[in-house]
Amino acid sequence: MTRICEIELDDSNLPPPTPEIEQERKVAMFDLLEQNSFELPSRDDRIAPAGPYRVGLAIREKRLVFDILTEKGDKAAEFHLSLSPFRQVVKDYWAICESYFDAVKTMPPSQIETIDMARRGIHNEGARILQERLEGKAVIDTDTARRLFTLVCVLHFGG
Repeated sequence: MTRICEIELDDSNLPPPTPEIEQERKVAMFDLLEQNSFELPSRDDRIAPAGPYRVGLAIREKRLVFDILTEKGDKAAEFHLSLSPFRQVVKDYWAICESYFDAVKTMPPSQIETIDMARRGIHNEGARILQERLEGKAVIDTDTARRLFTLVCVLHFGG
Protein backbone atom coordinates (compact mmCIF):
# COMPACT_ATOMS: atom_id res chain seq x y z
CA MET A 1 0.00 0.00 0.00
CA THR A 2 3.03 2.27 -0.11
CA ARG A 3 2.47 3.53 -3.60
CA ILE A 4 0.95 6.24 -5.74
CA CYS A 5 -2.36 5.16 -7.27
CA GLU A 6 -3.08 8.44 -9.08
CA ILE A 7 -0.95 11.38 -10.21
CA GLU A 8 -2.22 14.75 -11.34
CA LEU A 9 -0.22 17.67 -12.68
CA ASP A 10 -1.59 21.15 -12.24
CA ASP A 11 -0.39 22.70 -15.47
CA SER A 12 -3.35 25.05 -15.83
CA ASN A 13 -1.15 28.17 -15.75
CA LEU A 14 1.49 26.81 -18.11
CA PRO A 15 1.83 27.24 -21.87
CA PRO A 16 0.84 24.23 -24.00
CA PRO A 17 3.62 21.64 -24.04
CA THR A 18 5.59 20.78 -27.15
CA PRO A 19 4.91 17.30 -28.57
CA GLU A 20 8.23 16.09 -27.09
CA ILE A 21 7.39 17.40 -23.63
CA GLU A 22 3.91 15.92 -23.81
CA GLN A 23 5.43 12.55 -24.73
CA GLU A 24 7.90 12.75 -21.80
CA ARG A 25 4.98 13.51 -19.51
CA LYS A 26 2.81 10.65 -20.76
CA VAL A 27 5.60 8.09 -20.48
CA ALA A 28 6.61 9.24 -16.99
CA MET A 29 3.02 9.17 -15.73
CA PHE A 30 2.33 5.74 -17.23
CA ASP A 31 5.57 4.27 -15.87
CA LEU A 32 5.02 5.86 -12.47
CA LEU A 33 1.55 4.39 -12.09
CA GLU A 34 2.70 0.99 -13.32
CA GLN A 35 5.41 0.71 -10.68
CA ASN A 36 6.36 3.03 -7.85
CA SER A 37 7.22 3.16 -4.19
CA PHE A 38 5.90 6.09 -2.14
CA GLU A 39 5.44 6.21 1.60
CA LEU A 40 4.69 8.95 4.07
CA PRO A 41 6.73 8.47 7.23
CA SER A 42 5.34 9.17 10.69
CA ARG A 43 6.30 12.66 11.87
CA ASP A 44 6.23 14.34 15.25
CA ASP A 45 4.51 11.37 16.90
CA ARG A 46 1.78 11.48 14.24
CA ILE A 47 1.13 8.32 12.31
CA ALA A 48 0.92 8.95 8.58
CA PRO A 49 -2.25 7.85 6.79
CA ALA A 50 -1.81 4.60 4.92
CA GLY A 51 -1.60 4.54 1.14
CA PRO A 52 -2.11 4.15 -1.66
CA TYR A 53 -1.93 7.86 -2.36
CA ARG A 54 -3.29 10.32 -4.88
CA VAL A 55 -0.54 12.84 -5.58
CA GLY A 56 -1.01 16.28 -7.04
CA LEU A 57 2.03 18.18 -8.31
CA ALA A 58 2.04 21.90 -9.02
CA ILE A 59 4.29 24.91 -9.08
CA ARG A 60 2.92 27.74 -6.97
CA GLU A 61 4.78 30.89 -6.02
CA LYS A 62 8.05 29.42 -7.33
CA ARG A 63 7.71 26.33 -5.15
CA LEU A 64 7.07 22.71 -6.04
CA VAL A 65 3.92 21.62 -4.22
CA PHE A 66 3.08 18.02 -3.40
CA ASP A 67 -0.57 17.63 -2.39
CA ILE A 68 -1.04 14.12 -1.04
CA LEU A 69 -4.45 12.53 -0.52
CA THR A 70 -5.40 9.04 0.52
CA GLU A 71 -7.03 6.83 -2.08
CA LYS A 72 -10.41 7.84 -0.60
CA GLY A 73 -9.59 11.55 -1.02
CA ASP A 74 -8.72 12.47 2.58
CA LYS A 75 -5.84 14.92 3.07
CA ALA A 76 -2.68 12.99 3.96
CA ALA A 77 0.05 15.63 3.61
CA GLU A 78 1.16 18.70 1.73
CA PHE A 79 4.68 19.94 1.33
CA HIS A 80 6.33 22.75 -0.58
CA LEU A 81 9.87 22.49 -1.92
CA SER A 82 12.04 25.30 -3.16
CA LEU A 83 12.73 25.05 -6.88
CA SER A 84 16.21 26.55 -6.49
CA PRO A 85 18.03 23.21 -6.05
CA PHE A 86 16.38 21.94 -9.25
CA ARG A 87 16.99 24.90 -11.56
CA GLN A 88 20.36 23.92 -13.03
CA VAL A 89 19.65 20.21 -13.35
CA VAL A 90 16.28 20.91 -15.03
CA LYS A 91 17.96 23.33 -17.42
CA ASP A 92 20.66 20.74 -18.19
CA TYR A 93 18.05 18.02 -18.58
CA TRP A 94 16.04 19.96 -21.18
CA ALA A 95 19.20 20.98 -23.04
CA ILE A 96 20.33 17.36 -23.34
CA CYS A 97 16.79 16.25 -24.22
CA GLU A 98 16.71 18.78 -27.05
CA SER A 99 20.02 17.39 -28.31
CA TYR A 100 18.64 13.88 -28.02
CA PHE A 101 15.39 14.73 -29.87
CA ASP A 102 17.45 16.33 -32.67
CA ALA A 103 19.95 13.47 -32.76
CA VAL A 104 17.25 10.84 -33.18
CA LYS A 105 16.26 12.50 -36.44
CA THR A 106 19.68 12.69 -38.08
CA MET A 107 22.57 11.02 -36.22
CA PRO A 108 23.88 7.46 -36.27
CA PRO A 109 22.97 5.15 -33.36
CA SER A 110 26.39 5.44 -31.70
CA GLN A 111 26.04 9.20 -31.29
CA ILE A 112 22.44 8.87 -30.12
CA GLU A 113 23.58 6.36 -27.51
CA THR A 114 26.25 8.75 -26.21
CA ILE A 115 23.74 11.57 -25.83
CA ASP A 116 21.25 9.20 -24.19
CA MET A 117 23.88 8.13 -21.63
CA ALA A 118 24.48 11.79 -20.74
CA ARG A 119 20.73 12.33 -20.50
CA ARG A 120 20.38 9.40 -18.10
CA GLY A 121 23.20 10.77 -15.96
CA ILE A 122 21.51 14.16 -15.62
CA HIS A 123 18.19 12.43 -14.97
CA ASN A 124 19.78 10.40 -12.17
CA GLU A 125 21.18 13.59 -10.63
CA GLY A 126 17.73 15.19 -10.66
CA ALA A 127 16.22 12.09 -9.05
CA ARG A 128 18.91 12.17 -6.34
CA ILE A 129 18.15 15.84 -5.59
CA LEU A 130 14.44 15.07 -5.40
CA GLN A 131 15.04 12.20 -2.97
CA GLU A 132 17.18 14.48 -0.80
CA ARG A 133 14.55 17.26 -0.83
CA LEU A 134 11.82 14.78 0.14
CA GLU A 135 13.84 13.32 3.02
CA GLY A 136 11.66 13.18 6.13
CA LYS A 137 8.56 14.00 4.09
CA ALA A 138 8.21 11.00 1.76
CA VAL A 139 10.20 7.85 1.11
CA ILE A 140 10.63 7.03 -2.57
CA ASP A 141 12.85 4.61 -4.45
CA THR A 142 15.17 5.64 -7.27
CA ASP A 143 12.84 4.65 -10.12
CA THR A 144 9.97 6.60 -8.55
CA ALA A 145 12.29 9.59 -8.04
CA ARG A 146 13.32 9.45 -11.72
CA ARG A 147 9.72 9.45 -12.91
CA LEU A 148 8.69 12.21 -10.52
CA PHE A 149 11.73 14.24 -11.60
CA THR A 150 10.53 14.02 -15.20
CA LEU A 151 7.18 15.45 -14.10
CA VAL A 152 8.95 18.20 -12.15
CA CYS A 153 10.82 19.04 -15.37
CA VAL A 154 7.56 19.18 -17.32
CA LEU A 155 6.08 21.60 -14.78
CA HIS A 156 9.30 23.60 -14.46
CA PHE A 157 9.66 23.93 -18.24
CA GLY A 158 6.38 25.78 -18.49
CA GLY A 159 6.90 27.73 -15.30
